[in-house]
Amino acid sequence: MTRRDSLVTGAVLLICATILVIFTDVEIRMVRWLSCDPLATPAERDSERCR
Repeated sequence: MTRRDSLVTGAVLLICATILVIFTDVEIRMVRWLSCDPLATPAERDSERCR
């Protein structure tokens, strides 16, 4: 494997890791929004996740 191949592999891994972090953050926000929205029960809104 040449140095150029190593750089390309590193760049691809960095892009994949960034995409994973972004989607994980979006998923957490979506779950929080769905669990704590106005239609949620009072107990769900008072839970640790919604604070």
